[in-house]
Amino acid sequence: MCSLRAPVAGLSKASEMQGEQASMMAQFTSGWLAAATLCQRELVRFLRQRNRVFGALGQPVIFWFLFSEGFRGAGSAGLDYAFFFPGVLVMILLFTAIFATISIIEDRREGFLQGVLVAPLPRWSMVLGKVLGGTLLALLQACLFLLLGWLTIGLELTLLRLVAVVGLMALIGFGLTSLGFIIAWRMDSTQGFHAVMSVLLMPMWLLSGAFFPEGAGWLGLVVRLNPLTYGVSALRQLLDSSVVVTPSAPVCWTVTVLFGAVMFGLACRMARRTARGDLL
Repeated sequence: MCSLRAPVAGLSKASEMQGEQASMMAQFTSGWLAAATLCQRELVRFLRQRNRVFGALGQPVIFWFLFSEGFRGAGSAGLDYAFFFPGVLVMILLFTAIFATISIIEDRREGFLQGVLVAPLPRWSMVLGKVLGGTLLALLQACLFLLLGWLTIGLELTLLRLVAVVGLMALIGFGLTSLGFIIAWRMDSTQGFHAVMSVLLMPMWLLSGAFFPEGAGWLGLVVRLNPLTYGVSALRQLLDSSVVVTPSAPVCWTVTVLFGAVMFGLACRMARRTARGDLL
């Protein structure tokens, strides 16, 4: 009897392990499907709101016109539009990506978020869908501004370098959208979200080396600690190979990837906590 029980026990354990693996695989697949669906919802919502479409297409055009004309008139003063161009790209990514997460507050108010939270899906899928949607919207505007800049200042972009620029902008947008998710998750009103963003966004952008060179003392330390500094530097190196900036390209890419990974991880952790208004 003992000799018969051992194989039966082994078969039962093997079947349990196979069942757990199948369950994990199904959960993983459903998580990715839910993330893609939420991302698609963000894009469809954007396209159905004509004012947002107009703003998304009009903002890069206005920035291009104002900055190009302004720096063209100040060319005699030694101001180089090509030097400031990467900073403007990051500014578009920054504002578009983070303000896209306002939909989190709206979804909680309308009750859609509660329905997502009670669904038998991993929380990371909801975070990933929201973040990817905001990243794609930010990347759309940045690519439009990049096209206008290429037509204006004649950026020397090979196909490989263009792919690298778009990939880097996607990484920056992913990290910034994840940061916006973290802040929006605890907010009850869009007014409070705008207030926090106004205080946080502009200093974060100004202290990224977009307009001001890295200084000495405590201000230089803040610039070096700002993750956007490395995104701006990497874009500047890709858009103008003659420019030699520090830190090096591998360091800039590494910090940008780590920034996106850390922000996304914190967003997933934040989503596990129930916020006021979730009714869970």
